[in-house]
Amino acid sequence: MELDGRFGKKGLKTYVLRLALQTGFAAFLIWIGFQFSRYFRAVETGSLPLPDRPTGAEGFLPVSGLMGLLDWFYQGQLNSVHPAATVLVLAFTLISLVFRKSFCSWICPVGLLSESLARWGRRIFGRNFRIWKWLDIPLRSVKYALLLFFALSIAMMSAEALQAFIHSPYNKVSDLKMYAFFADPSVLAGSILAVLAIGSVFVHGFWCRYLCPYGAWLGLFSWASPVSIRRSKGTCTDCGLCDRVCMARLPVSSKDRILSVECTGCLDCVASCPVPLTLKAGTRKHPLRLQYFAGGLLAVFLLIYLAARVSGYWQSGVEGGEMVHLFRIMDQLSH
Repeated sequence: MELDGRFGKKGLKTYVLRLALQTGFAAFLIWIGFQFSRYFRAVETGSLPLPDRPTGAEGFLPVSGLMGLLDWFYQGQLNSVHPAATVLVLAFTLISLVFRKSFCSWICPVGLLSESLARWGRRIFGRNFRIWKWLDIPLRSVKYALLLFFALSIAMMSAEALQAFIHSPYNKVSDLKMYAFFADPSVLAGSILAVLAIGSVFVHGFWCRYLCPYGAWLGLFSWASPVSIRRSKGTCTDCGLCDRVCMARLPVSSKDRILSVECTGCLDCVASCPVPLTLKAGTRKHPLRLQYFAGGLLAVFLLIYLAARVSGYWQSGVEGGEMVHLFRIMDQLSH
């Protein structure tokens, strides 16, 4: 199947290129997970010298990344504890500034898992379900409330307090603590993950729509993006397929341009439209072909990643011996 082809049934289409890119990132992160497991076991056994620490795992430390951004502003240089966490937050934010919240639908592995569960739900029940509007609106505010909590907590910290936390023993092993949490979850944590998974089977994008503060952060920056979904009223047949396929449940068929912070730039509405060029992604004067959209967001990510590697702002500077020591007292560390 060609990459610019479409995958799906009953008009609910997804571009194969998006699915391929999403799956590629997911496969890469699984590889990082195996590498981090090897690193974790070496730290656990105290086997020095430690193998290279797979810093890509810091993408799952967005709070540390946000702290790093503010600390970078205060100090004029990037911290050496979790520099990759800050670089990745910066990369995904810049992608949102240019290509809307496309990180969520083109890169994020949680987004891929959520969409896969939703497809499974459609196979079982014939459709996904929608929560009542009177409940949907307050639930959507939860992710913004979580974002506000984290953002205010970080913004209210002084430069000295921020430095103290970033270089604290707790933060230095936060990626190890995260791995331990998912490798051996408690009954409560496992139950919560199961509820989120089941919710995603019934409701398309359950976690992303209601609870993800990272998506809320990226959505706010996507407001400034020059790229958006645009509709040609003259050729639109009002079939409503674009509304049905939209994971953000936006009224695409009744808008000339989609500006909502909920839009993930997935382009599923464009893929599902039966009339060529009625829906387009791009600026007012310059529509973007699918390949240019995908290549552009990938280029932004790779350029920032390579710049971080070349400049030495990617690998953590915490020594192996210190990591082994901190691991032995990890359960005693708190913030």
